[in-house]
Amino acid sequence: MKVIADLCVVPIGVGVSVSKYVTACEEVLKEAGLKTKLHAYGTNIEGEWEAVFAAIRRCHEVVHEMGAPRITTTLKFGTRTDRTQTMEDKVNSVQKQAATPKKRTN
Repeated sequence: MKVIADLCVVPIGVGVSVSKYVTACEEVLKEAGLKTKLHAYGTNIEGEWEAVFAAIRRCHEVVHEMGAPRITTTLKFGTRTDRTQTMEDKVNSVQKQAATPKKRTN
């Protein structure tokens, strides 16, 4: 089953800068062959269910191996069975609607 996820991994007890931990997770996701899109507060991930969740687990393992004693993670994910939809499809749908002139109703 395909899944699109939004992942935010925050190591705790490592100081204020976490970019090296985010970079390590990005590398894990890429090594897993997953499609990703980094954004300001996390990463969108697209792939097969098992691969996505295995990579998320590996992100936690790697961040702990780097010395983070604790990690808090926010994860949102969605699946569909009615049709195939990519991350780009979702964004393009909104952008297309936003670009369409709207009639004003008073």
